Formats: sequence, C-alpha cells, structure tokens
Amino acid sequence: MTETGSRLRAQDEPAAGTRGSQGPPSPSGHLDALDGMRAVAAFAVLIFHVAIESATALQNNFFAALLSRGDVAVPIFFTLSGLLLYRPYARAVLDGTKPPGTTTYLVKRALRILPAYWLVVATAMFLWSRDHIGDVKTWLQMVFLAQNYETHPWWFGLGPKGLAQMWSLCVEVAFYLVLPLVAALLAMFARRGGADAGRRARRLLLGLAALAAISYLWTVLSYYPEYRPYMNTWLPRAWTFFAPGMALAVVSVWARQEKDGPAGRFVRAVNASPGTLWLVAGLAYAVAASPVTGPRFSGVDGVWSGVFELALYSTIAACLVAPCAMLSRGDTPVGRLLGNPVMRYFGRISYGVFLWQFIALYLWYDLTEQRPFSGNFLVNIVAVGTLTIVLAALTYRYVEEPARGLLRYLHRSTVSARSPEPLLQGRTR
Repeated sequence: MTETGSRLRAQDEPAAGTRGSQGPPSPSGHLDALDGMRAVAAFAVLIFHVAIESATALQNNFFAALLSRGDVAVPIFFTLSGLLLYRPYARAVLDGTKPPGTTTYLVKRALRILPAYWLVVATAMFLWSRDHIGDVKTWLQMVFLAQNYETHPWWFGLGPKGLAQMWSLCVEVAFYLVLPLVAALLAMFARRGGADAGRRARRLLLGLAALAAISYLWTVLSYYPEYRPYMNTWLPRAWTFFAPGMALAVVSVWARQEKDGPAGRFVRAVNASPGTLWLVAGLAYAVAASPVTGPRFSGVDGVWSGVFELALYSTIAACLVAPCAMLSRGDTPVGRLLGNPVMRYFGRISYGVFLWQFIALYLWYDLTEQRPFSGNFLVNIVAVGTLTIVLAALTYRYVEEPARGLLRYLHRSTVSARSPEPLLQGRTR
C-alpha cells in the first residue's frame, strides 16, 4: 500500500532502437502510471468502505454487488508492492547487480510506514478507545502492527474503531520483513540454472508460482479441521497477490536482456493491447461480484468460495497492474490516463488516504448523527472523501515528507562515510 518506488528518478532509459512504448520497461526508476494505479486502489478502498457503511453495497441489486467487491483494491496494493520491492532483487539475479542491503532496506520501510501510521493509531485510540489507552498490550500490538495475530481481541471485527483497515497493512509489513529471505531463497534456486539469464528468469518465475500456490493451500487449511477466519489476515493467504507483481518485476528485467525472447514479446503484447488486459480484469471483477465468491462483507462461506476469490482477485490485480508496469515511456494512453499530474499527486498522498479514511468516515457519522449501515451514499462519499483527502494531504506534507527527508539525510551520511567522492547516486527511495 505504501511502496514509493514508482516515484524514483529514472536510472535506465529505454534502449536505443526500441519502438516507442513497445520497448522494454525500465527495471528501475520513475513509473508515473504506477502512482496513478495506486491512487485508483486507494480511492476504491475508500468507496468500498463508505458503500458498506451506507448499506448501499449490501442491497440486492447489480450496482450494490459491484460496490461490494471494492476490497479487490487491497490485492492491487499487494501486487504493486511485490513489483516495486522485488525489482532490485530480480535485477541482482539477472543483471548481476548488488541486492539491497537488508538493514538499509528495513530502515527505509520503517521510515516510510510507521510515522504516519502511529499518528493515525494515536488519533483513533484517543477518539474511540479511551477505555484501553492504558492497555500496554494493545499499544504494543498496534504500534508494531501485530494485531492480526491476536485471536481473542477486545475489539470487534478487524481492529479497534477507526483502524479496521490496518489488517492489510499488517500483511504488507509481514511481506516487507520476509522479502529479503524469500528473495535470497529464490536467488539460490535461480542460480542453480546456470549463468544464462533466461534460465534464471524461468526458475524465478517457477519459484514465484510455487509461492503463489501457498495461498490456496493455506485457504484449504484454514477450513480444516474447523474454520479459523483469523488465518485470512495472515501473510500466507496473500502470497498469490504479491507473486504476480514479483513476476512482473522479473519479466521487466528479463525483457531488457532478451528483447526478442519471451519476455520481450510479452512486453510488446502488453503495450500493444493494454485494454485487453483491463477488459479481462473487468470480466473477472464481474464474476467476483457474483455469489461464486460467497456472501458480501461477511467473509467466505466455504473453501471453494475462498479459492475462487483468491484466483479472481489475483487475476484482476495482475491485469490492472501489468500495463502500467510494462511501460517504457509515459507518452501512451495508459501513461496519460494514470500518469498525469493529478493522478500522480493522488498517488503520492494515497497512503494517507488509506490511513485516514475510517477516521474521516466515523467523524462524519458522529457529526451528522447517522446510524451505522445507513445514510445517503453519494452525500457521504463526497463528505468523507473530501475530509480524507485533506487529512492525507496534511499528513503527506508534515509527516511523510519530513520522514522522507530524514531518509535522504541518512542515505547521504552513509554514502559520505563510505567514500570521499561527491554524491552522484541520485535520489533514494
């Protein structure tokens, strides 16, 4: 939900002789369209939550059914994180570059995630959970994003009031923590294929397919010998969403090495017909909005519904992200649609949109004295959306940007300590 790699300054220009947007994508650098896709996902989650709270998504009609599956935005966030965070590890395996240092990587993630998150946690706790302010265990769970692993919490649902959406951030942080180890294991497996980049890439993709399969096995295990719904909020169930993004990272690097190989042909096909992939995503979404994925807003009602939901949501996320991830330049319909200044700005504040939306929602309901699962959806989405954007913009300006500035300072200090040469490395993530 929070990876900012799409905002990096480009380091690798498209190779000479590539045919416009059909050239191989840059394996690192600024990808404006991904900012736009992150904005789409952030506001899709907001619309979903307001639609549920307004009871619009719980009605028995086609429009309500479509609104009820807006939680597919969470897999989109996971796919984006898989793409952007695994990309330097894929380069290390296929290009022979140095992988990210684990300590530096974890510090970057902590500075990116925690300051704004802690602010929102403190706000929600003081607004609606004052009876538990003195509960040290609760604070430790919330501060370190461990609330998913409390199987008998005092709160109802996914978290304390105002913080229910943070379950997905817990999953994201778990992914951050295990990624260096998973990347190392994948690299070991890939290097057993020899020095050929194509063979290594195929082995990486095979390993990622096995990683995605864990989610389906995990879903089956969550139902036997009895249904344990808390397992749905643990990382193993989400690998099928992270793996497609990681696979796109592999393909984007591989395509630059073998422009006429399978990866290069895949990139050209995606750039030639992004609408086809988005159509597939739309059709998969329509199927997901049907009873095949179980009842709305109340979890899945059987193992097959759970498996279908994983497969459909993975397809939607992969098909939406791929056209953005495979771009080599922004002057394309996809680039103009998702990479324009407005979408880029909303992409930059999307983390705040994700963090503040429930607080904005409940503040609005308290102010207007609306009862839960009631209200006018259109009025509520305008009011809650406006308040959320304001809070997100302020958080970006006064919390996220200073944290990012500290990150840049630490990076310069580290590089200066290592070498007396002038800084030429450019921006950090």
